[in-house]
Amino acid sequence: MGSPKTGLLSNWALLISAVCLSFVLAAHSAPEEALVTHLPGFNGTFPSKHYSGYVTIDPKTEKRLFYYFVLSEGQPSKDPVVLWLNGGPGCSSFDGFVYEHGPFNFELSYDGLPKLHLNQYGWSKVSNIIYLDSPAGVGFSYANTTAAYITGDNETALDSHTFLLKWFELYPEFLLNPFFIAGESYAGVYVPTLAFEVAKGIDSGLKPALNLKGYLVGNGVTDEEFDGNALVPFAHGMALISNELYQEVKQACNGNFYNPSTDVCKQQLEKVNEDIDGLNIYDILEPCYHEPSKIKITGASNSRLPSSFRLLGETEKPLGVRKRMFGRSWPFRAPVRPGIVLTWPQLLNDLSVPCTDDEVATSWLNNPNVRTALHVEDEGSTGGWMLCTDKISYNHNLGSMIKYHKNLTMRGYRALIFSGDHDMCVPYTGSEEWTRSLGYKVVDEWRPWMSNDQVAGYTQGYENGLTFLTIKGAGHTVPEYKPREALDFYSRFLLGEKI
Repeated sequence: MGSPKTGLLSNWALLISAVCLSFVLAAHSAPEEALVTHLPGFNGTFPSKHYSGYVTIDPKTEKRLFYYFVLSEGQPSKDPVVLWLNGGPGCSSFDGFVYEHGPFNFELSYDGLPKLHLNQYGWSKVSNIIYLDSPAGVGFSYANTTAAYITGDNETALDSHTFLLKWFELYPEFLLNPFFIAGESYAGVYVPTLAFEVAKGIDSGLKPALNLKGYLVGNGVTDEEFDGNALVPFAHGMALISNELYQEVKQACNGNFYNPSTDVCKQQLEKVNEDIDGLNIYDILEPCYHEPSKIKITGASNSRLPSSFRLLGETEKPLGVRKRMFGRSWPFRAPVRPGIVLTWPQLLNDLSVPCTDDEVATSWLNNPNVRTALHVEDEGSTGGWMLCTDKISYNHNLGSMIKYHKNLTMRGYRALIFSGDHDMCVPYTGSEEWTRSLGYKVVDEWRPWMSNDQVAGYTQGYENGLTFLTIKGAGHTVPEYKPREALDFYSRFLLGEKI
């Protein structure tokens, strides 16, 4: 036991160390030049601090990824930090910010900029959240060489990991917060591959050490066979095709719907395709809208409907109906085949995205005052903001995601796989099947889960922290269709509570 003098010196040493550490964190805390002080269209007070800007991940190509960071409205110093990724590939995460779970609801205005109102179900109610435009060429992210826009699964995961390491150097005060990675659609590839890179970095002692706790994937593409076979059972279960046709196509295709090997199978699949043609692939309950030359399909709220759109059937017949989602033009193209995956504009030779009305986001994010407020680089570098870009060439080069989910959950990372049960783009039937295929023991048998005293969907829990969850009545972008329910399951999962 040391002398009183020695003990006093030790206490002073601890105090000095604590002061020095506090000074270092304060000196390197959130960069003030990234602070967002106002947003055109919003006249109130921000409920928490917002930051936005760029992280340079490759000085040679000047590859710069853009982020928007919203601090938690609860306890930012303790609440989880969540990275959000939209899919595509090639689609901006401002899709999630504007239309899904950002801090604002956007109201379309025909005499000026959209008006912003606080979103009572924004995910920043319970977490710090980073919206990242990835890979370079998407949204406001850019590079100074076209070669940097040739990318794929592996490259995107590596670049996003580099972003995270550099981002936490800019915001070191959040290093001890629980960290999660979340996303939807093609982020079913982005999320597990990035989580794997983060986990490898943690195991190897890479600094800064991220406090990864788990990840969330919503209606995410995962595996060629499971996703490709999901639509026929979904269509049958939702009464979109007759039982007779279902039995015929099962027999003709021998259960293999995603890769038809006979002409009879192809013919039966075409009958299925004819029956479901014209439906909103993102939510079969939602109506279709169209301009004179093309169909567009709105999301959950008709407040996003441009005045030039009309309900299908109210006026003249449309000239054509948009088909399946890119790389998912079932039955002739499976969801995640290896090789080049065309972005929406490349597939359709059209900058608008089928089934999506992006007028609000496009008008707001391309306004010069908004770009200035967000600290966006000049348009000569970034180009105009598009929901989904045609700049990139994207290669699906990491195959099935099942091996990544297996690796991560076996390491102890918690995973929530959630599905809007009326999405025909990535049907819940495929996600339910592949989660079961991992072979984990069921520890929470299939049951309803509740939100606002109502059945909000169904869930099944497995060992190793894996949970599958459906959201009743939701489409492809769950928080857009069911914002209250989405905030409920999101909050519970982050806290490690039973959903």
